[in-house]
Amino acid sequence: MARKVGTTSRGIRGPIIREGDDLAQIVVDSVIEAAESEGFSLNDRDVVAMTESIVARAQGNYASVDAIAKDVKAKLGGETVGVIFPILSRNRFAICLRGIARASKKVILMLSYPSDEVGNELVSLDKLDEAGVNPYSDVLTEAQYRKLFGENLHPFTLVDYVKYYGDLIREEGAEAEIIFANNPRVILNYTKNVLHCDIHTRARTHRILLANGGERVCGMDDILNESVDGSGYNEKYGLLGSNKSTEGMIKLFPKECTDLVLNIQKQFKERTGKHIEVMVYGDGAFKDPVGKIWELADPVVSPAYTPGLEGTPNELKLKYLADNDYADLSGDALKEAIEKAIRAKGDLAGSMASQGTTPRRLTDLIGSLCDLTSGSGDKGTPIILVQGYFDNYTN
Repeated sequence: MARKVGTTSRGIRGPIIREGDDLAQIVVDSVIEAAESEGFSLNDRDVVAMTESIVARAQGNYASVDAIAKDVKAKLGGETVGVIFPILSRNRFAICLRGIARASKKVILMLSYPSDEVGNELVSLDKLDEAGVNPYSDVLTEAQYRKLFGENLHPFTLVDYVKYYGDLIREEGAEAEIIFANNPRVILNYTKNVLHCDIHTRARTHRILLANGGERVCGMDDILNESVDGSGYNEKYGLLGSNKSTEGMIKLFPKECTDLVLNIQKQFKERTGKHIEVMVYGDGAFKDPVGKIWELADPVVSPAYTPGLEGTPNELKLKYLADNDYADLSGDALKEAIEKAIRAKGDLAGSMASQGTTPRRLTDLIGSLCDLTSGSGDKGTPIILVQGYFDNYTN
């Protein structure tokens, strides 16, 4: 009898992870125990994924606000600092801003508008149209923003981020000036010392600032890219991907963890005889159609994965075959023809029969599925088992 189930995604419960825990053994034990408890088996090319959070926790990759402040002061001078294009987030950026302000006498905070990089709105496009404001060219002061648009609360958190960020800077003893602009060159009219906080556009922003007179120019990936007084760090991403841990501490994105995923894969092979793919995942890469928020606030979906997860899907579009190549067939004849086409498929790059399949990296697709499965709250399932992802209609 043909299998009736394709891809499944299971949240696997594990213990609370602490610094120094043997995460590889915990992950393997948790998955095997879940399989025994629930009565399912593991198969070759199943995918086991774990959140970046538990990897960083096991690594002890934490840093204090004071460590952020010390690094910012050393790299940007401690006087007037332009802080541009931050995302609007109490969890992701506010604690970093506290460290930045602690290191500076004055912060010129330049917010992109109508929304930040990941879609959190400061003002709607409709309100911009009504006011006759062009976000591509117009620079607004905080007073002008208030006069035109008043108070705008985040639809989910109900936070006025303009006020929140301004108050936070002042709490740290720095002077705060807030402007609204989308051209990175604008900040250079205020200061030549700039910390740009964008995530996925950071390379372009960095290039533009340096080419137009920026003197001390850093990205978030340049802060805590090495240890400060024994703190955690991330050599590649710095503060990018960090989260608030406590009022005075952040958890950084995990350090190099390729050895971890390879070790877990090896242990699964030794204990089950199965070739399991393994990955670490953070934010999924998808957009909320209601809040208009693009989820990916981490620098990448997956900072580490086994080699079998490299690449993109190589899939035929079944409805294309059914509607075109085999439009005259039905029933068993149609099924057999499609199965034959799948078995004979080669590299489908550019093929019309693959158009409409998702041209994204496997790690981004699977990582997004894992992020949706685990959630970010109290489910207690930081390990995800994905089965059947590499199956097709013939299996």
